[in-house]
Amino acid sequence: MTIRRTAAAMTAVAAMTALAACGGDDNGDANGDEDEDLDVEVGSEDDFITDLEFTTGGTGGTYYPLGGELAEIFSSETDASVNYVESGGSGENLGRIYNEQSQLGLTQNDTAAEAFTGELEDLDGIEIDNVGWIANLYPEAMHIVVREDSGIESIDDLDGATIAVGDVGSGTRIISDAILEYYETDFTPEVTDFGASTEMLADGQIDASMFVAGPPVAALTQLAATTDVTLLTLDEADAEEIAGDALYDPYSISADSYDFLDEDVTTLSVFAVLAASTTQVSEDLAYDITAALFDNAEQITLDVGENIDVEEALYGIGDLPLHPGAERYFEEQGIDRP
Repeated sequence: MTIRRTAAAMTAVAAMTALAACGGDDNGDANGDEDEDLDVEVGSEDDFITDLEFTTGGTGGTYYPLGGELAEIFSSETDASVNYVESGGSGENLGRIYNEQSQLGLTQNDTAAEAFTGELEDLDGIEIDNVGWIANLYPEAMHIVVREDSGIESIDDLDGATIAVGDVGSGTRIISDAILEYYETDFTPEVTDFGASTEMLADGQIDASMFVAGPPVAALTQLAATTDVTLLTLDEADAEEIAGDALYDPYSISADSYDFLDEDVTTLSVFAVLAASTTQVSEDLAYDITAALFDNAEQITLDVGENIDVEEALYGIGDLPLHPGAERYFEEQGIDRP
């Protein structure tokens, strides 16, 4: 059993083009009934594989290093060989699984919800019907980062700014768009991953960077070591209204998350989710992956590992489908949907 790492997977644009051309069936049942779980396509024994590609995120965020640690756990504790790769994030990861180019992926729960109902613009309205939820991992917070010398002290001050709003195919883009549309912000978007945006912010090429990740984010801590930065906060009432009926919630980034913060920051959060193909990952392997995740969570060195808890594994799932293997695991553990 081996772990292999590549510098980058297919770009989001290429992945979406391939997705539109082929892939799983556009299942009309994916919209489901409002009070029923969404259905997923399940593969046959001949379709299942154990050499798995695991799509994560950009190297500057949390998904990529977390994916590396999870890949090591899954390769050691199951019969799978896991290759973790860099990607554009949530939307691209779901698209690659749908197109059977990847078998495991990290995604935001709100992005997954839109993908299953055909509402995710990055996937051109295609209804994802062959992806199953393995587990919720941890809450992710929207960070809105600006330089201290920028004169930007609130969201309203972002009018006319150049803002890194997230990479193509990322869950960050969905939430950044929701926030900026709510405030009717007139801005120039910079579409890039978080790692590149921190360099651009340090060099003064952009005015702000928006990204969703579990705090504390190592790349932001590293940026703060060389550049004076701060986080913009949302008004609590605004955060409640923006969240509305969406699958993200008001959230507070604790002041002790970063040395440069003097007080808590109000923002929005979603859940980071581990998802797997239902047409290429068998029920038994998905069961083993789910068990390996919770049996070995203490091995994860990233701070977000402290939030991986089987008792909270189905938070934020709504009506989204569980992978049959994960469903069997949670039934045995007595864990029900909230």
